[in-house]
This record gives sequence, C-alpha cells and structure tokens, in this order.
Amino acid sequence: MNNNETRSPVSFVVNVARLPKSGLPVKIVADESQRAELAEAHGLLSVENYRADLVVTAWKRNGVRVSGTVQGAITQACIATLEPLQATVKEKVSGIFLPEDSKLGRSGFEGGGEILLDFDGPDSPETFAGDTLDVGALAEEFFGLGIDPYPRKSGLPAGPEGEAEEIAKPRQDWQEKLRRLTQKS
Repeated sequence: MNNNETRSPVSFVVNVARLPKSGLPVKIVADESQRAELAEAHGLLSVENYRADLVVTAWKRNGVRVSGTVQGAITQACIATLEPLQATVKEKVSGIFLPEDSKLGRSGFEGGGEILLDFDGPDSPETFAGDTLDVGALAEEFFGLGIDPYPRKSGLPAGPEGEAEEIAKPRQDWQEKLRRLTQKS
C-alpha cells in the first residue's frame, strides 16, 4: 500500500497514528463516477453497486489490522458471446500492515535464515510509509480478486463451437482404419 501507486477510485485514507482501542469502522459506498472508474479499471461493462465495510484496528506495537467485507454487483461480458452477464462479488478483506522501519516486518529477511511460509495461513504483513494507510485501495484489491476472470454464459459448450467434433473426427477415422485392418486378417 505504497503512496506511489495509482490512486484507487474508492480511496479512503486513514490516519493510523491515532486509532481508537475498539477500532475505526470504515464504510465506503461508491458513487456513480467511482463505479464507472472501477468498471474501467477492472475491465467490466459496469459496476451497479460497491460497498466496503471495514474495521481498522491497532496490531501489536505499531502495526495495523484491516478486516471486513467488500461486495458489489457487476456486469461483465461473456468471453464466448460477449453478451452482458450479471455477477455478484463478495469477498472478505484482511490485511496486516507494519511501518516500513519496523523490526517485526524485517525479521527473517535480513538474517539470512529460513523463513517458514504457511500457504493456508495468513499473509505476511505488508509495509506502509508515514502514518496513513489507504484502506479503500485494499478493499478494491480484494474486490478485483473476487471478479471472475473468464465469465461464461451458462449452457454454452466447454470450448468453441465445433471443437469437440473436430477432435473426435480424426479419432473416429483412425478407429475405422484399424477395424478394416483387423477384419482383413
């Protein structure tokens, strides 16, 4: 979540230096122009609604934990027919962030020792600079992960039309030739 990244259409910057003990609730509801920017950024026909409900809490000494959900209704183009398809995105948002000068974030990487990774476990903490964090950009990342990269209209065959017949035809020709040879012997 570096400040040099492209600004998110649903950007919501939180000052993490003074978080309440119970956490800071954040609600992001995208307006029409933000939804249009989201659609363009994610290659969608449209975004009908977008909402993120997050809680930003302190984590360990100087870290920050962001958790919650992001959801939306989108319209995508079918990859086979290009017809508009309605879809729903609903993803859990979860992230841990540490200041870039935190020793906790560097442990293991500088010592040359082994680092154990649990693929089913939580992600490693990310770093941030200064005392602000864009939680809106984080929610958008999870929104993007929830979008089907290959939307397909239901009821369509698995491949391009006629592909199955073209694959089956050479096999049938080969089988027919084999039958003829075996009948001659």
